[in-house]
Amino acid sequence: MKIQYFPDTDTALIDFCDGEIVETKELSENIYIDIDARGNPVSMTIEHAKQSGALSEVSYREAESQSA
Repeated sequence: MKIQYFPDTDTALIDFCDGEIVETKELSENIYIDIDARGNPVSMTIEHAKQSGALSEVSYREAESQSA
């Protein structure tokens, strides 16, 4: 499992495995889960992660911002 945090968008990306994503389901207003063909979770996106307190007790790697 790998957790990345993108400070420019206050978004956390949690990768559970390296599966192919076939569907994305909205769990709540700011939480989305990516599902593979067998129905297994591949990754989860949390929008407004720090603002919502979702990262207060989690260790993560902050991603570098990429210039266009």
